[in-house]
Amino acid sequence: MLSLDGSPLSLRDLVGVARHREAVEVGDAARRRMAASRALVERLDAAGGPVYGVNTGFGALADRVIPADQRVELQRAILRSHSAGVGAPLPAEVVRGMLLLRARSLTAGHSGVRESLPEAICALLNAGITPWVPEHGSVGASGDLAPLAHAASVLVGEGWVDDGRGGRRAAAEALAEAGIEPIDLGPKEGLALINGTEGMTAILALAIHDTEALLLALDCACGMTVEALLGTPRVFDPDVVALRPAPGQQSSAANLRALLDGSPIVASHRSSHHAVQDAYSLRCAPQVHGAARDVLAFCRQTVEREMASVVDNPVVLADRGALFSTGNFHGQALAYAADFLASLAADTAAISERRTNRLLDPSRSRGLPAFLSPEPGLNSGLMMTQYTAASCVTQLRQTATPYAVQSLDTSGGQEDHVSMGFAAALRSRHSLELLRQVLAVELVCAAQALELRAPLHPGPATGALLASLRGRVPHLDADRPLAPDLEAATEWLRGGDWRQAVESAAGALA
Repeated sequence: MLSLDGSPLSLRDLVGVARHREAVEVGDAARRRMAASRALVERLDAAGGPVYGVNTGFGALADRVIPADQRVELQRAILRSHSAGVGAPLPAEVVRGMLLLRARSLTAGHSGVRESLPEAICALLNAGITPWVPEHGSVGASGDLAPLAHAASVLVGEGWVDDGRGGRRAAAEALAEAGIEPIDLGPKEGLALINGTEGMTAILALAIHDTEALLLALDCACGMTVEALLGTPRVFDPDVVALRPAPGQQSSAANLRALLDGSPIVASHRSSHHAVQDAYSLRCAPQVHGAARDVLAFCRQTVEREMASVVDNPVVLADRGALFSTGNFHGQALAYAADFLASLAADTAAISERRTNRLLDPSRSRGLPAFLSPEPGLNSGLMMTQYTAASCVTQLRQTATPYAVQSLDTSGGQEDHVSMGFAAALRSRHSLELLRQVLAVELVCAAQALELRAPLHPGPATGALLASLRGRVPHLDADRPLAPDLEAATEWLRGGDWRQAVESAAGALA
């Protein structure tokens, strides 16, 4: 069980709770920290002076002081007014990740809330109750207000939850069935539940976890294609690659060496002069794949930094006896990271599609039959898979337009620069799914091409990949509908079988 003590969460922690539904609890150390900041909030509330978030209106209404007898209603009202999202519901893992990160931030002891708030979030997560949260409504500054408000409303018995069948039902009903009592809100607590970057952070954390696997799959697909196209691995030599000290490039090249090591197909043309220099999509793969890895490292650092942050407003510094307004809720850094993710997804998909194109083109595939059909003409083989990959790449390029520069004025001019980081993160999540589908196309084509090199056999690592894929997608002897094959290959990539297969033969890859 994951214990929240206010310390930073790892990506593994978030994926474990958000995607794999691991249990979570509030630790004792967090309770002690929260008690000190809560005591200060209650003293300031009793004193009666204007304190933002405690006894004033919100945003552009911060100049309105709220009477003492209306302050409980104030905190519930902000959840209602800010539950203004529209669109399809967010995936359950995103909502769970968002709730986990908000609970972690509260346990850091700088939000001035009672321990019952993060405990209530943990109860929701452990019961498998997922708030119904529409995908549109956040501009990525002042936090992800609308998504968090929809999620937090469930804690007080309002709003909706995912019914598990694609619809929604009343939160009060779900809480009652699970034996969970709705919570009451005190001074500052409604605001503290919604003012943060946890929505976009959760989306990006899950995306980065998936991108790391996809960039390894990109190397694997490339290794199979280089082998199938009788390419030369000499350009992946460690001394050659070391002349540019880029860590991502060196990792990608090391993977390609491991993938091609011991290949009878490579050995069959080692002394040939047919491939003094391969096309860029083969020869420059470590440089392109490696650049994506280096950008991903920056994105991961940005998200991990955010996962360690307190992004509430105002924040409580109990040791100084004061509340401070802050701008930590602004998501610009995350918007930049999301834009970078979309860019690398578009470009790595593009280089993968170019390799697929070479595999299918008989004028450039070094002896392979047209469109990898054993009987081209009567059959079209894998011709249409390249169309599919090209369609996905076009969408990826179109949606790689930066969001981080799309600021709009909100809240009557009070919030005059916003990040659009939430929308950017959602876009990047979709981009990764398109990248996965493009890689599935290359892998299906490369597997077919390797088998058409018989009686030569692929190397141990690429052979293990081929065998694993063949457990899902059979060899193409005659034309059949290819959509089920591509769907199966995409799901294979989503899981971990492919990685276990290749690393059982090649050892751990980077």
